[in-house]
Amino acid sequence: MTRTEAIALLEEFRAGRISRDKVLQAFQAAPLADLGFAQVDMHRALRKGFPEVIFGSGKTPGQVVAIATSLFEREQRILITRINGRHARALRQKFKRAVHHAEARCVTIEKSPLLKRPGTVAVLCAGTSDLPVAEEAAVTSGIMGNHVERIYDVGVAGLHRLLRRLELIQGANVIIAVAGMEGALPSVVAGLVSRPVIAVPTSVGYGASFGGLAALLGMLNSCGSGVTVVNIDNGFGAGYAASQINELAEGTSASLKKAQNSRLQ
Repeated sequence: MTRTEAIALLEEFRAGRISRDKVLQAFQAAPLADLGFAQVDMHRALRKGFPEVIFGSGKTPGQVVAIATSLFEREQRILITRINGRHARALRQKFKRAVHHAEARCVTIEKSPLLKRPGTVAVLCAGTSDLPVAEEAAVTSGIMGNHVERIYDVGVAGLHRLLRRLELIQGANVIIAVAGMEGALPSVVAGLVSRPVIAVPTSVGYGASFGGLAALLGMLNSCGSGVTVVNIDNGFGAGYAASQINELAEGTSASLKKAQNSRLQ
């Protein structure tokens, strides 16, 4: 049960359309599903606003399908990350609604499309080689109810590519900047916008990039203000954080508009 669904349930009770016992039954449902090999958190959506996300790497296709099945019995949508072809085939065989985002290495399953909140999450990546991580971030933010603007292949080696998309980037509520090599993209972007920038180092690069360590250290040492850095190749973490920021941004905007209207009255 998500927070939205919990609020809707309470509103139904307040309006007298459902009984107290029905509400209690919904809230007293077991918070865990014990599958033996996994303890699935069934109250994650109630606490966090989105169900537990399944990390597919290291799990068998059968394990992934079993966890997804237990979640989908109660949830409207689920996300499975870092899957391979075998995981994807098993999930698509079990769930007709499963969508395989091959480049992102993710699968999403929705019972019904989630209404998108206002505001945009902009996902930038420096080069085509960074696309898998950028797409993981984009798919994550998208399934969590955000409008996502993809702005790809805008690395600093050709600065004009970035600058020609600047108006679109500046209009976003939060920006995810994905880059390997020396990891310079987030610093440049942070100097051009007034929005929070989430930097994602990737393991793309030649030997001295040390599997993304050079990009990670470059981003951690960024001179650009407002840059937050996630771990190497962690597109999911960036997409999740961006969604939370966008939700806060829109909530703050709505509160300000309400206060302004009150003063005008």
